[in-house]
Amino acid sequence: MTARNFIEISHVSASHDGVKALDDVSINIKDGDFIGVIGPNGGGKTTLLKLILGLKKPDKGIINISEGLNIGYLPQQSEIDKMFPITVREVIYSGLMKFTDKSEKYLINKYRNRFDELTKKMNIDSIVEKTPGQISGGQFQKTLLCRSLISKPDLLLLDEPNTYIDKESEFELFQYLSKDSDVKAIMLVSHDIGTISQYVKTFACVNKGLYHHESNIITEELLSQYKCPIQIITHGDIPHTVLKHHNHV
Repeated sequence: MTARNFIEISHVSASHDGVKALDDVSINIKDGDFIGVIGPNGGGKTTLLKLILGLKKPDKGIINISEGLNIGYLPQQSEIDKMFPITVREVIYSGLMKFTDKSEKYLINKYRNRFDELTKKMNIDSIVEKTPGQISGGQFQKTLLCRSLISKPDLLLLDEPNTYIDKESEFELFQYLSKDSDVKAIMLVSHDIGTISQYVKTFACVNKGLYHHESNIITEELLSQYKCPIQIITHGDIPHTVLKHHNHV
């Protein structure tokens, strides 16, 4: 059986501050996908997510989104003001604001079990009355993840979710996404290819253009499409890293 298409992006170009960020990119996101999006800074990764979310309009091309598709979004932590006077509980429930036709009381009652389930799985149920400024970076990232998941999205978009968190929190995050999450499809932006290759199913290399590598195996073909210096951690008796040579144009 062919997987249902959630998003169809066809020959899309987009600009940011007058500079072309994406040029003639195409990709389909299907039910069951777990796509790792990689590429250099300024290559257009975040622009791609914003196009899918409808936060940005393409200069040309077509974006078809399946009717009724519920999309969850976890932004970069750097975009969030941690000193804003709001509790962890309120941050998570703010993920229901998309349902503008329902009252706040109705939504909280309907999704209370979902809230309890997510906060327990993420081990943050004991801090829900604290503010973001009172908790660790890892706890805050888990809070934002719960926010993106509380509405039971079909598709989850994550922008650098393992930035600003420790390795233990990073492991818990990816374990949850790959094994315990009930999300049907995931698109994950990250620079950490070595870590996310254990969890994603395919890679999309974005550097103004887009190359969808239909595997999670790091190959010479994938590295050549990435078009920027890459750090690879290899395993063995003596842990070490390999830096691929990069010829600047």
